[in-house]
Amino acid sequence: MAKGAVRVLNTSLMRRLATVFFALVIALGQPPTAAGQSRELQRRLQAAKIVDCAFSQVATVEWDSGAPQAKAAPAERVAHFHDIDIDGGTAESGSDYGDSFISVRYSSGYLHFMQISDVGPLWITTVLAMESENGRMKAVHTRLEYAATTLPGFATRPEMYFGDCEVM
Repeated sequence: MAKGAVRVLNTSLMRRLATVFFALVIALGQPPTAAGQSRELQRRLQAAKIVDCAFSQVATVEWDSGAPQAKAAPAERVAHFHDIDIDGGTAESGSDYGDSFISVRYSSGYLHFMQISDVGPLWITTVLAMESENGRMKAVHTRLEYAATTLPGFATRPEMYFGDCEVM
C-alpha cells in the first residue's frame, strides 16, 4: 500500500473511532440528577473552611527483591484541616504534634491538600466532589515516605488511604 493511502486509511479510521468514542461518552454521560448533585458538591468543596476525614482502608507497598508488592488492609486514620483559604491556597492541619502549614488547591471537583515535611515526606489528601454516604465526600490520603527500617505505627513505606470527609 502506498504511503499516502496509509495516511488516508489512518485518518478515516481515526474519524470513525472518534465518532464512536464521542457517541459512547454522550450515551454513558451522567444523568441530570447526578450532574446536579455534582455541581452542589463542587460548590461545597469550593466553600470549605473545615474538612474532617476518616480513612478505613490502606494500601502499602514493599519492594521485594526490587519489585514493588502492594497489599491492602483495614486502617484507622484521620485527617483534620481547618482555616482553609482556597483563594489564598493555604490551610492548617491538626495533629497530635500541633498544627502544620498546608498548601491547598481546588480544581474541577477536586480539593487537594499538600504537606511537604522539612525532613522529606510528602502527604497529599484529595477530597472528591462525589458523595460517599450521609453527605460525606469520597477521599484519598497518600503518604509518600520511605525508611530503611519498618516501624509499627509510623509510615515507613508509601501508603494510600481510602475513606471519606465531612466538608464544613
